Amino acid sequence: MSTLFVILAALCWGLSGGIGGILMADGWDPYVVSFYRGAIGFLFVLGWLALVPRGSGLSSRRLWLWSVVAGLGVAGNFAFYFVSIAEGSVAVAATLMYCAPVFVYLVSFVLKLERPTLLKWAAIAMVMVGIVLLTRVYETGAGGVTLIGAGAGLLAGLSYAIFIFGFKYAAPHGSPQAILVIAFAVLGAILIWPGDTEQTLAALGSPSWRLFAVLGVLGAGLSFILYVVGLSHTAPAVASIVAMVEPVTASLFGVVVLHETLVAVQVLGMGLILVTVTALSVNSRQRVA
Repeated sequence: MSTLFVILAALCWGLSGGIGGILMADGWDPYVVSFYRGAIGFLFVLGWLALVPRGSGLSSRRLWLWSVVAGLGVAGNFAFYFVSIAEGSVAVAATLMYCAPVFVYLVSFVLKLERPTLLKWAAIAMVMVGIVLLTRVYETGAGGVTLIGAGAGLLAGLSYAIFIFGFKYAAPHGSPQAILVIAFAVLGAILIWPGDTEQTLAALGSPSWRLFAVLGVLGAGLSFILYVVGLSHTAPAVASIVAMVEPVTASLFGVVVLHETLVAVQVLGMGLILVTVTALSVNSRQRVA
């Protein structure tokens, strides 16, 4: 059952990319979409904290410090992900964001938390090749993927890596629900500023409010709770593998629902990234376990 929770969380995240794509195709600003995804998620984790308040650790300064770092990461992740979708496609954005473990490795190398090896560098190089093939940056404007779209997708992955570090170091000082409440509150405080103010106010009274609600529930509220609960009882290596459900789901949504197209070289690049990143994550988590 716990593995099923992780799968469902990844499925929700994959669908959220497609739902965000629909909203932006209707003219909604990426930052407004990101804000409402996080704001609705905040309400969910706040309710979780209210139901399970014990051991919150809210009196700990370190919990607040690292939770704020996690909030900066999740804010960047949501915003850059939707900017990448707006400038490219759901499939490309989701796959680039899936490169987050590579950034975790690079940061770990810099902080000397992880020992670099030839195999790890080869895997990272393979991911870089996959990124070049997926985005086709060697052909100006190819496949509808702009440099901004490619860069934002990679920044979404980097931001997710920051969220992972923040959450990891906050965890010993309090409950996951308390960490997520602070993180989503930081997200809301940040993303309320760059978004279109008129759109932010108009969203609640527009016909699109149902899609915003579904995005928030699937993309932040329910999914994060399912993932945290499921991960606590799932083998790390298994969690790494099933996490591939997210980019695959997002890519299928983009192709089937949004009628996005991928040429053969992009599919090859996507495959290189997914397989290599999953192998890196499984190897790392098996050693930790």
